[in-house]
Amino acid sequence: MLIRRALGVSVVVALATAMACGGDDDDGGGSGGSGTGGAATGGAAGGGGTSGDGSAGTGGGGTGGGVGGGWNPDGGISTCQGHTYECGDTLDNDGDGLKDSQDPDCLGPCDNTEGSYYGGIPGQNNAPCKADCYFDQDTGPGNDDCYWNHGCDPLSVAPDYPPEGDSSCKYDANAKTPGTSKSCAELDKEQSKTCNDYCGPLTPNGCDCFGCCELPAGGGKFVYLGSEVGGAGSCDINSLNDPKKCKPCTPVKACLNGCGKCEICIGKPTLPAECYPPDGGTDAGGDAGYDGGTEPQCPTGKQPCGLAGQSPCANGYYCITGCCQPVPS
Repeated sequence: MLIRRALGVSVVVALATAMACGGDDDDGGGSGGSGTGGAATGGAAGGGGTSGDGSAGTGGGGTGGGVGGGWNPDGGISTCQGHTYECGDTLDNDGDGLKDSQDPDCLGPCDNTEGSYYGGIPGQNNAPCKADCYFDQDTGPGNDDCYWNHGCDPLSVAPDYPPEGDSSCKYDANAKTPGTSKSCAELDKEQSKTCNDYCGPLTPNGCDCFGCCELPAGGGKFVYLGSEVGGAGSCDINSLNDPKKCKPCTPVKACLNGCGKCEICIGKPTLPAECYPPDGGTDAGGDAGYDGGTEPQCPTGKQPCGLAGQSPCANGYYCITGCCQPVPS
């Protein structure tokens, strides 16, 4: 069952299958983008403007069918807090024939690696143990107010000390997290409204806001997307069963965005037949995710995206695990 926090949920994976270990300086990292560009994500399907749910306007024009929908087919880019990274530059950076949110390795516009789950933004992981929102581009909780400590993870024990792989993050139920007086148990139970409001929409279905995700989807095993070997990102779709490369983690319940049956999730790019309208499952358009009215693909007010026949997201939105979400500014 989906665990929703304050806002609706979401990071990218339109076909398939991004935590910064924050430093003490608010917004201190993540300046390694390739420019600012226009804040445009999905090309609007019509010429009638943009609705409040992130869908394209209703004026004349095509419906923008096909899969994905997070990039602008007319050449616009998707920015992340004023920077442009690989998953928002409209280029097929890893040569697999898929661009930006169409690529299963892209987890949002704040992702600088199209070939793995690693965020790849300079300065994104520069403080041992401490963590803030994984799915934005900066270091520190100043703009997101999300706090966690890998020393709070019961899995962080010898010899490998996952998920960070650093003995200084050895498990301690009484670990002190810089920037907050809250205990490990308190942080696991509750994150602030600011954290949920800001990081919630950027968090893919199947992940917590600190980059601990259930992979493979539905398998009950959680891995840290920011896993490193020798200082380089190591977790990708081909390494999910290698705990040295995709290090195990314990999800933080306070901001865990679970994977519902009729939701696209990280590692789950398609929906079962029962999630489609009662017409034999042939209509995979705007109604995809219907299961008798009990569990839609997206929360009320959010435009579904990423499945064949669904319209692309409008400018200023990005398709994050099946729902159009505003790009962070």
